[in-house]
Amino acid sequence: MGGEGSMMAANNSLKNNRSLLLKRREKGALTGSYSNVKLAEFPEATPEQLKEIKKNILKENRINRIKQIILFLMLFLTFVLIFFYLKH
Repeated sequence: MGGEGSMMAANNSLKNNRSLLLKRREKGALTGSYSNVKLAEFPEATPEQLKEIKKNILKENRINRIKQIILFLMLFLTFVLIFFYLKH
């Protein structure tokens, strides 16, 4: 029958994972709680701050788009010049 090797590999993998899990439990890696953790308090953003953030993001996106267009045009021009150079 086919597939015995793959089933044996799956069984070995499961056995090894179980073994590793037992070792982690012995070391206490999976213990602990979040009862003593204090959550940070962040201030609420005002509508003016949100507008400023939006304006900055739009400005950065516009600059990145212009850089991409310039880079594309430079690469396109380079390929066209190489093509004409190799053609003649």
